[in-house]
Amino acid sequence: MDKCEIIAIANQKGGVGKTTTTFNLGVALAQEGKRVLLVDADPQGDLTTYMGVHDTDNIPTLASLMECYIQDRNIDTDSAIIHHKENIDLLPTNLDLSAMEISLVTAMSREYTIKNCLSSIKDKYDYILIDCMPSLGMITINALASADKVIIPVQTQFLAAKGMGHLLKTVAKVKRSINPNLKIGGILLTLVDKRTKLSKETKQLLEENYGNIVKIYNTQIPSAVKVAESTSSGKSIFSYDKNSKVTSAYKEFGKEILTDGKEYTKSSITQSLTR
Repeated sequence: MDKCEIIAIANQKGGVGKTTTTFNLGVALAQEGKRVLLVDADPQGDLTTYMGVHDTDNIPTLASLMECYIQDRNIDTDSAIIHHKENIDLLPTNLDLSAMEISLVTAMSREYTIKNCLSSIKDKYDYILIDCMPSLGMITINALASADKVIIPVQTQFLAAKGMGHLLKTVAKVKRSINPNLKIGGILLTLVDKRTKLSKETKQLLEENYGNIVKIYNTQIPSAVKVAESTSSGKSIFSYDKNSKVTSAYKEFGKEILTDGKEYTKSSITQSLTR
């Protein structure tokens, strides 16, 4: 690819598979020969922990890089990069990131802090995936301001789809005011149990309400106990259980992202959501 593509994995609802998707999509892309960096932009640090990094108090993190930018000090992003054995890199985080929400209120160019922290290293990667926190606060706005595309994981339950309109309006507002290049890649259905009627009904509901403005990816990520087990191992599902149906699904999703060069243009996000 000609340049790095930055993808924000976002949904203001928790428990929909954002962190799982970030890690496993990253590994899927790496297995296709792509250079991948994962950015943990959630103060809870679940992605950092999932990838086996537990002591974050004495290492550079996303928060410390952002603090350097706010205080107009030199940003050494390379020093914070951790290489994972599955051939992907991680920019870790910790609870210090939660304090950044307050610090950003008075910061110059506050929406572009994460973007500026990534600017010196983005040319080293084909993809940068940002695991966003389950809110639409200033850290998530920063992630969207940095991104070329947003992927929205949605659990196949009615309540999980409830906040979609608000999220799409936020993306449209960021596109209009901060990042005109931002696009929605699509909705990824997660935790799918095909044995139930609910999954099929939720997909139908999403297609009826948002299908005319947002792509729904063909790949569906099934629910599986092995995924929950892998989160404490420091391994992706690819390493933890290579024969899992979730492994196959994320492998297919990686291929779908690689062939997703032509963005979904059924209608303009901004026009559709603001008319």
